[in-house]
Parts: sequence; structure tokens; C-alpha cells
Amino acid sequence: MKIVKKILIVLLVVFVIAQFFGPEKNTGDMASVEPFITETNPPEDVAAILKETCFDCHSNNTRYPWYDKITPVNYWLAEHVNDGKKHFNVSVWNDYSVKKKDHKLEELIEMVEEKEMPLESYTYTHGEANLSDEQIESVINWAKNMRVIYGLAPKPE
Repeated sequence: MKIVKKILIVLLVVFVIAQFFGPEKNTGDMASVEPFITETNPPEDVAAILKETCFDCHSNNTRYPWYDKITPVNYWLAEHVNDGKKHFNVSVWNDYSVKKKDHKLEELIEMVEEKEMPLESYTYTHGEANLSDEQIESVINWAKNMRVIYGLAPKPE
């Protein structure tokens, strides 16, 4: 029984020490998404959906929940955010070519249509991110309209 007690004490000490360390935070500001919003000009309802359900993981501005202060949860959240930004980051929208913008919107349509986005793990703690069928349709229609515009844009030679 003594060995179990010693192991538990060591684990507790390691857990407490781990709380002083954490991953780098994604703490940009909402200004980083303005070029995306300006260029794609989503309707008000779609802009609200994007802000509430997408920008935490797909921009350089993340609103962190209270439990992000707990290690190892903060590393798990950081991995989700970094992975989301790797696939689609609206904060670097101006760095994308027209072709890449079109492709990102194509992926957005597919992921939202198949209800793969927002992630189920995100909607557990962000109830407002559960999209209704009407909201899904609004986002998809907006993205499809933007794809038409990007499809008509002149391509570099």
C-alpha cells in the first residue's frame, strides 16, 4: 500500500508542476479576420455563425474557455486550434491565391454539409455552435456564391 501512496504523491506533484507550463496561445485580435469579412461579405447571419462557430479554430484569434488553464487540456485545445488553422485560416486570407480561396470554400461547403464542422468536441462545450439546418443552408449558400465569384476571377497567366 505504501508504494501506491508514493506513486499517487509523485503523480500529484507532477500534475501541480505541469500547471506552470502550457502551449503558446493564439491571441490575435478580430482585426485579423477583417480582410476575410470584407472580401467575402457574408450576410449578417452568416457572419455571426462564422464568428461563433469557426473563428476560434480557424483564425489567429481564439476565445479560450476557463478550462484551458488546466494542463494537459490546454495542450489538447492548442492542437485543435493549430490543426484548424493549418487547414483553413481566415486571418491569412489575403495570402491565399484566388484558386486556393475557391478550394478552401469548397472544403468549407463539404465539411459543413456533411456536418463534420464544427467538430462535435467543440459543440459539447459551445452549445451555440450547434448549427440548425437553416444555418447550415445559409453558410453553404454564401460559400457557393463566393465560389462563383472566385470562379469568374481572372487567373494569373
